[in-house]
Amino acid sequence: MTLNLLLDLDDTLIDTNLDSFLPAYFKKLAGFMANRVPPQQFVQALMRSTQIMYDSKRADRSLEQVFSDHFYPALGFEQNELADALNQFYDEVFPTLSPLTAQRPEAIELVDWAFSKGWKVSIATDPLFPRKAILHRLRWAGLAPEKYPFSLVSDFHHFHFAKKSLAFYPEFLARLEWQDEPVLMVGDSLERDIMPSQQVGLPVFWLKPKEFARHDGLPQGGFSELRNFLETADPASLKVNYSSPAAALQFLQATPAAIHALMQTNPMESWKNHPAMDEWSLLEILCHLRDVDAEVNLPRVEAILHEENAFINGQPTDQWSLERNYAGQDAVSSFERFIVERMKLVELLAGISPAEWVRHARHSFLGPTTLRELVEFMVDHDRLHIRQASAALK
Repeated sequence: MTLNLLLDLDDTLIDTNLDSFLPAYFKKLAGFMANRVPPQQFVQALMRSTQIMYDSKRADRSLEQVFSDHFYPALGFEQNELADALNQFYDEVFPTLSPLTAQRPEAIELVDWAFSKGWKVSIATDPLFPRKAILHRLRWAGLAPEKYPFSLVSDFHHFHFAKKSLAFYPEFLARLEWQDEPVLMVGDSLERDIMPSQQVGLPVFWLKPKEFARHDGLPQGGFSELRNFLETADPASLKVNYSSPAAALQFLQATPAAIHALMQTNPMESWKNHPAMDEWSLLEILCHLRDVDAEVNLPRVEAILHEENAFINGQPTDQWSLERNYAGQDAVSSFERFIVERMKLVELLAGISPAEWVRHARHSFLGPTTLRELVEFMVDHDRLHIRQASAALK
């Protein structure tokens, strides 16, 4: 089978005692910057900005942008004024923290084996560090990115949600283009890796720390049990299931973040690329998603909530691209409007009761349906266009 294997980093692939690592990291960083900012002021700004970043739910700002919005003003500097010094720290000083971590030979063996099977391996670490810091820690783990072709490594430059938010995992899948392939999330933390993944429909394996009691109902164990699980699992049992209301809401929230990441990591001139004559560009897809939310999805949800067995008329929306000249619209303002419409949709759905999720409707194309089924179609629609946008940019 083809598998997307999502691996946590700290205490999964590398032994990291964060209770000792983080204070040492902060102390070294503050000391390195002491000729510019008093260490106490620096650490206070760092911890405060990190907490704000950790709590962020903004799909229109990467974690780095949220962090920077608070961190640099608190220091009295512009970001570009400290950029060279911070780059020097991560190049020269951060690597001296490696003795505070230890490799896990069995983790290296597992990753080698997974790549030998032709699987896609990604590093689903909490994206609270700059990319340089995360890549250094992979090298310390014996999993240098120069050697291992990881499909995706989460970092605070490109992600919008930390693991505290359930939307982290849908955003991760969106960054992998939401392929219809088996997925397994592996991590050591029930609170950050396993339970959140399960809530949004990802299959999981708990790499159980020895001192923890077993948790009934979870695939769990050490690396040997994980390998046995992977060798014997039915691929059909490792498909993402986002049909629950909780999962669907997080996937809908993650789509604008994925679009924003594509806009941030690709030059503006590429936003109008067409992979083929009859294929839409990223800009046209963005405008389409914006208008479908405003004129199709929101009115449908409101009708179902306010009318008994509401009739939903199917709308042909593909021709809007030409009729409304999507290719000539402004991408930045279109994205801002998409965020507004999508948040209206998410907030409306987040406020309804379990009974309202199963309210019935009649669709001119689908026939009898429910609100829950229509929302699942919305997620499928997002998923299709994320893949299409990624193809356009390639």
